Amino acid sequence: MFTESSRFKMPGGAMLLSVVLLVVISTVRPAAGVRDFPELSHLKTKTSPDVQREAARGVISRLVKDRAADFDVDVNPDLGPKERDTFRLSSTGDGRILIEGTTGVAVSMGFYHYIKYWCNAQRTWAGQQTELPPTLPVIEKPVVITSNDRFRYYKNVCTESYSFVFWQWDRWEQEIDWMVLHGINMPLAFTGQEAIFQRVYARLGFTQEDLNEHFGGPAFLAWSRMGNMRGWGGPLPQMWITNQLILQHQVLQRMRDLGMIPVLGGFAGHVPAAITKLYPHANVTRLPLWAGFNSTYSATYLLDFEDPLFQKIGGLFIQETIDEYGTDHIYNADTFNEMLPASNSSEYIAKAGRAVYHGMIAGDNKAVWLMQGWLFMASGFWGAEQVKALVTSVPQGRMIILDLATDLNPIYAHFQSYYGQPFIWCMLHNFGGTSELFGSIDVYNTQPFKGRSFPNSSMIGIGITPEGINQNEVVYEFMAENTWRTEPRDIFKWVEQYALQRYGANNAAIASAWTRLMSSVYNSTDGHHDNDWVLISERPSTNRGIDIWYRPLDLFLSWEGFLTASQELEGNQLFRYDITDVTRNSLQIISYFYYFSMMESYKINDTAGIKSAGGKMSSLLADMDHLLNANDRFLVGRWIRDARSWGSDDSEKLLLEYNARNQITLWGPNGEIVDYAAKQWAGVVAGFYKPRWEFFTSWLVELVQNKTRFDSYIFAEHIMAEVETPWTKSTYPYPTEPKGNPVEISKALFSKYLPVLQHPFFDKLWQQAQSKQKSQLKPEPFYKWRMRQLLNRSKQWRKSGYSEY
Repeated sequence: MFTESSRFKMPGGAMLLSVVLLVVISTVRPAAGVRDFPELSHLKTKTSPDVQREAARGVISRLVKDRAADFDVDVNPDLGPKERDTFRLSSTGDGRILIEGTTGVAVSMGFYHYIKYWCNAQRTWAGQQTELPPTLPVIEKPVVITSNDRFRYYKNVCTESYSFVFWQWDRWEQEIDWMVLHGINMPLAFTGQEAIFQRVYARLGFTQEDLNEHFGGPAFLAWSRMGNMRGWGGPLPQMWITNQLILQHQVLQRMRDLGMIPVLGGFAGHVPAAITKLYPHANVTRLPLWAGFNSTYSATYLLDFEDPLFQKIGGLFIQETIDEYGTDHIYNADTFNEMLPASNSSEYIAKAGRAVYHGMIAGDNKAVWLMQGWLFMASGFWGAEQVKALVTSVPQGRMIILDLATDLNPIYAHFQSYYGQPFIWCMLHNFGGTSELFGSIDVYNTQPFKGRSFPNSSMIGIGITPEGINQNEVVYEFMAENTWRTEPRDIFKWVEQYALQRYGANNAAIASAWTRLMSSVYNSTDGHHDNDWVLISERPSTNRGIDIWYRPLDLFLSWEGFLTASQELEGNQLFRYDITDVTRNSLQIISYFYYFSMMESYKINDTAGIKSAGGKMSSLLADMDHLLNANDRFLVGRWIRDARSWGSDDSEKLLLEYNARNQITLWGPNGEIVDYAAKQWAGVVAGFYKPRWEFFTSWLVELVQNKTRFDSYIFAEHIMAEVETPWTKSTYPYPTEPKGNPVEISKALFSKYLPVLQHPFFDKLWQQAQSKQKSQLKPEPFYKWRMRQLLNRSKQWRKSGYSEY
């Protein structure tokens, strides 16, 4: 079999213990030294304790079915410190568990804490392991836990489109359950806002045709809401607008019943192009082109911040929102997301901030503006003067800043904790909802505590803000516990517990595999970030670099560990998901072997070598698709099925399917953001990536035969026309049910690729990656590259006099 060399030892030089450390916690006090903001005291649930109690009972019943009778719950707002969530766990005299909490969220969090740490259970996106013991373990001494912060925020604006976009209520219900179990009390709730904008704009004289050019398609609404683009993927069907409004009522009702504080949308200043005809005297400008889109779908119109229409539209939007959905007085709006303001003067930027805020309070005098701080990543524009002008343009405590990617770059530390405005420490972690295994576990373990202890810290919460979900579940389980953890954890003891909770069995092989993953794949410590540069799911090229931050051997040994554990754990739902994921990522790394072999052959004009390596790459992709087809969490057929489910006729279903296919591949009419939201799903791998690599192989052979050089622009034009665009327009019906046994397939693939895994190529690959990390040649962090590109585009757009370029 595949053996570990003596030069690699597990952390501490020993295997993990087989006995799980049971965490028993007495009273946990909220963090000291963090500023309080009385201006935010009205951001709290208005739902009665009785309603919250019954909603929390519903969460428990959906998770453990008839065993819910073994739990008593009570909601008591006075149980713990003001403006924190507290839960108390104790045993009753008749063998049941009493869970008391300040809110329905606190009760749900307390329930999950008990089943995790007393019953070794777990509930994640991929499923659940909630087999409780016949007799519930007794809590010898009551346990009281209080959250460190006032708020626990969830979602990125982009998550709405990359993951949630086609959900019906049943899937939303599952996600809200996940939120409260993990302590989330402030979720973004953006569904259904197009119906509100439709009403407001109709009152102002805009036609539906005007809005068709303004609203994005269903899969692209996140970016039309932020003004990045307009119209692409549309026209937005009326069916969609109406049914999303109905869905939003269900979502908000459940969130509020549980004691959550949902964040609704606000007006950021982006308006339909028809405003120039309807209101010829209105002062409007055009934002820069965004992400390669031309002015047909980008360069959105922005209303001047001092134009009276700005406050009028802002106030009408908030009033209509409240009339339809009610309010918890907190609203999100982002005017300059990945787009530069027309001026860097502090006066101009302060006007922008005041305009958005005044629009909100025109409709709700208790409004608090929640703003994503992602724009500040463009450090070439946003210096101290500009940041201060924006965040201090609003009264202190009436703006909350999501430091959206604190795990990548803690912006608060560069700008004096946002000059006193409250902020939320956020883990972004994932771009585009891609599939790659990745984590910086040491950052998540230590940095939130540094945020709270920062001089004059204005940190008021933690946030989980991935662009897409359904990936790297261990990272989110770990991060969510920062809600109540009072100090960094022993990561290896924690992951031992994680494995036991996830699979319900104490298995030495799986504990070892997870420890290895946590010390390598999930512990990027060199400043590397999840750049989404995955070889097999990117458009092929002759100059692809290396994007790894761990020794491939560690991943391969972990794969072997999963296979060793499979004899005991094969029947577990979460284990079958994980072995699929680890095998998929191992194949992804193996693809480097064939790629570089192909490139070496290309350099010496060896067409036979190109064909041989290309054939092996194609075979690997077929193997990956076969594996993914055996697990229901990796089927593109379900993504497409869910999209089509919203259509009321054939034309709407076609539009929705095109939205679903385009977003995860070309991302735009001409591949403007190609592969950004790539998904390693069955159907995409065999139907899109595999033909693309086969086309690339043939292309290289022809180049050698014709004695011509590779031109990336010509190649992109041809591969898009012959492979990529046809797939986005196809309606081939991919399976929606899995076929095969992922464990058996993984075993067969391990045996097949074992000679490749043992090849010295991977040690050399690792050495190359290390040398680049130590030099100036290491990959630029994705967010820096992206912001630099956007900054350059904005400058070109302005210099061109707002014409096409």
